[in-house]
Amino acid sequence: MNQEVKAIDVTVMGREFRVACPEGDEDALLTSVNYLDRKMHEIRDAGKVIGVERIAIMAALNIAHELLSTRVTGSFDVGEFKRRMKSMEAQLDLAMADQDELF
Repeated sequence: MNQEVKAIDVTVMGREFRVACPEGDEDALLTSVNYLDRKMHEIRDAGKVIGVERIAIMAALNIAHELLSTRVTGSFDVGEFKRRMKSMEAQLDLAMADQDELF
């Protein structure tokens, strides 16, 4: 099953980029773009890092640290959560299919 991909224009730190995005994932992409843009503005506004490229690298490091800290401390594993939700959804679909035959 091939998923359609479309190009979306996004803006980060005042610069426009065209990004490929699977159809249906636009909201998630825009949320990610907004998060990255906020992080980069925070770093720039702190005044300790100069240059968009360096700010982008620091933002990437901070976001990677957040992700890895969440996984290491066992707080919340998003991947595991998604797998469990898909499993529950499949079980519900099976249960609902049996119910359709009753009516």
